[in-house]
Amino acid sequence: MNTTTVSLDPEKQTQAKRYALLRRYLWLIETLFSLLYAAIWLTSGWARQLRAALQARTTNELILVAAFLVVYGGIYALLTLPLNYYGGFVLPHRFDQSTQNLKEWLVDQFKGLLIAAPLGLLMMELVYLALRLTGDAWWLWTTGGMLLFGVILGNLAPVLIMPLFNKFIPLEEEHADLAARLIALAEQAGTHVRGVYKFDMSRRTKAANAALTGIGNTRRIILGDTLIDEFTPDEIEAVLAHELGHHVNHDMPILMLSGTLITAAGLYLASLVMKSAVASFGFYSVADVAAFPALMLVMQLYSLVSQPLSNAISRWRERLADEYALRATQNGEAFATAFIRLAIQNLGEVDPPRWVVWMFYSHPPLNERIQKARHWQPASS
Repeated sequence: MNTTTVSLDPEKQTQAKRYALLRRYLWLIETLFSLLYAAIWLTSGWARQLRAALQARTTNELILVAAFLVVYGGIYALLTLPLNYYGGFVLPHRFDQSTQNLKEWLVDQFKGLLIAAPLGLLMMELVYLALRLTGDAWWLWTTGGMLLFGVILGNLAPVLIMPLFNKFIPLEEEHADLAARLIALAEQAGTHVRGVYKFDMSRRTKAANAALTGIGNTRRIILGDTLIDEFTPDEIEAVLAHELGHHVNHDMPILMLSGTLITAAGLYLASLVMKSAVASFGFYSVADVAAFPALMLVMQLYSLVSQPLSNAISRWRERLADEYALRATQNGEAFATAFIRLAIQNLGEVDPPRWVVWMFYSHPPLNERIQKARHWQPASS
């Protein structure tokens, strides 16, 4: 493949804009529904009625919380199943992005539920434990617990969770040169990786991706087979160099710190609102599981308000990672064509409206990144 012949397809970009617009509509519907769902549970008295019914059967707080959340979350999951089916299966097939049949998609949903439900229940049990034991400081303890939970999950996910969805194998001998280049690039960035792995991304999608996953001794380079098949070695190197830029720029601790501060602010705000909710809706205390819809409502609203800030911080770090990739590879053209290929293969909208970038984009828009690479000049020797 010759990187100089890659160009954006206007017809593909028309499809990409339509695809992005439909996904934004879907996001809006899901967001409004989730807010309405929590509000109805809160104002109708259903939450108090469910808690009373469960208390008639158990006085164990752990069981009470788990049972309440299973009912609350289970009904929500059933009601939103059509939206998830449309957004996760119908829409990607309509735009020729998915390679899964319905059975495979359903199996993935079931696997995801088996993982997410226990983890979510565990997290919320810890939140309610903090609510019961730490009083007004529950939001601070919850913030610390969520930070620890995220670090542990980030370390274990590459070896325990990700293999449940994809098969990871070391690059074959035919790609030995590519693996050597990427390992050398990682060493140049000062990071040790356990190896370079290919995963069967094509089983689910036509999109391409690469990542540097794991923490410490679980860190590894992973490449989608769609990336290996469709991109040149120079382009793959440029994509990975961007990921390594996050390591060099210490983005993981920076983003974890900023995310933790934003979360702490949200939980502190929730602690204030929950006190008002107790008085307004007749809950026993902030630790009353019947007040869970109030907690969800305030955190969802806060997430909407804080999302532009989180995205702005992320775009800032992504731009710095792009700059590192350009310096490390000294190949602006390969970087540009890599992101053109990503726009084509992932059906990415290269030039979205500014408000869309502000609200939704954790990365700079593709056209900005492509033009930056095209105008970049290697350092003179």
